Amino acid sequence: MTEWLDTLTNKEREAYLTFCKQTNSCIQMYLYASFLGYKGTIVDCNVWANKEFKKKNFNSILEMEIDSMQQDISKLRDGIDLGVVKQDMGAARIAMLQKELRGAIKQINDEKYLSDKQGLILAGADRALREILLIFKDDPIEQPLQEASMGVWTKILAEES
Repeated sequence: MTEWLDTLTNKEREAYLTFCKQTNSCIQMYLYASFLGYKGTIVDCNVWANKEFKKKNFNSILEMEIDSMQQDISKLRDGIDLGVVKQDMGAARIAMLQKELRGAIKQINDEKYLSDKQGLILAGADRALREILLIFKDDPIEQPLQEASMGVWTKILAEES
């Protein structure tokens, strides 16, 4: 992947690295790289991205919080059953924790949906732009078309991020 980056123009390399810093999706990094001519595998791209861009997985953090909230709710119910916590106070606390739990679950689902949507849009754009460039390969308008394709790709990335 590093050798491939060296083949890019400064503008392309800078745009790609900036995108990689901002996104958490290896799939989107791979799609952008393949649009720029990367011929390697998604596995190679993933290994490179994990090494170059140390990022926290916020979904896993949210999932751990969800597990903790479920355990807290269970402990609270046990406390009510044992008489350690008053039933009315315990019910109010359970309702509050369940509301937080539903909010965390919704947040994970929303982020997954957004990520999937962005990936599909970028995959479709990648395919369409590649086909157009393939049709006009070795044509006098190939170079201007490539530059226009980069502009379209950049605009899609900006809108979907």
